[in-house]
Amino acid sequence: MKLSIVIPAYNEAESVGETINELVKVLSDRKIEHEILVVNDNSRDNTLEVLESLAAVHPSVRFVTNAGPNGFGYAVRYGLERFSGDCVAVMMADLSDSPHDLIRFYDTMVAGNFDCVFGSRFMKGGKTIDYPFVKKIINRIANAIIRTVMNINYNDTTNAFKLYKKHTIEGLKPFLSPHFNLTIELPLKAIIRGFSYTVVPNSWTNRKYGESKLKIREMGSRYFFILMYCFVEKYFSRGDFVKKW
Repeated sequence: MKLSIVIPAYNEAESVGETINELVKVLSDRKIEHEILVVNDNSRDNTLEVLESLAAVHPSVRFVTNAGPNGFGYAVRYGLERFSGDCVAVMMADLSDSPHDLIRFYDTMVAGNFDCVFGSRFMKGGKTIDYPFVKKIINRIANAIIRTVMNINYNDTTNAFKLYKKHTIEGLKPFLSPHFNLTIELPLKAIIRGFSYTVVPNSWTNRKYGESKLKIREMGSRYFFILMYCFVEKYFSRGDFVKKW
């Protein structure tokens, strides 16, 4: 089963090289057929030049540029329309997500034939390294609200690091979120629409370079909008979007 990794990158020239080199090494050691698709989100630094150099060295690496509109959600969506694998993971360009966890996700999907594999940093075996305290508190409150409103057990919906089969991605369209709220739109739709999933622990490590693109003060209402959309679909759509096979 070919694995695609979609990586959105905005001004990640300092980080993306280390991330891709580590991914290629781990996946090649395991001999997993793969492609790494980096979406350059109209970066203003030399991210594009770095990607050109990486693609020249690694045959499994390719990149596309999202000229706009821009934003995390738009960049991921751009990649989700263009990957070629049988399954696809969304990972960050700053190596906050572990390539070794990706192997665990992939092996779990293959062994259990799951439609989705979700990560949790807050279950037994999961961990966070250098997670900002205030951000962590907000994260736990937000996830508690999502669990309560949607009546689900998954405790890390806002975790961007997840793996989906290609037919699952097709079954979750159309996508609505232009920003980081895409991280909750995808798993909530997958759960509501009846796709099979499991949750495995994963680690998260704060970035070495640059600054986080997530602006918490800008995201509250956007997360709330997607949460309410998914709530309405779950309780009022009468199963119109549920997986049919």
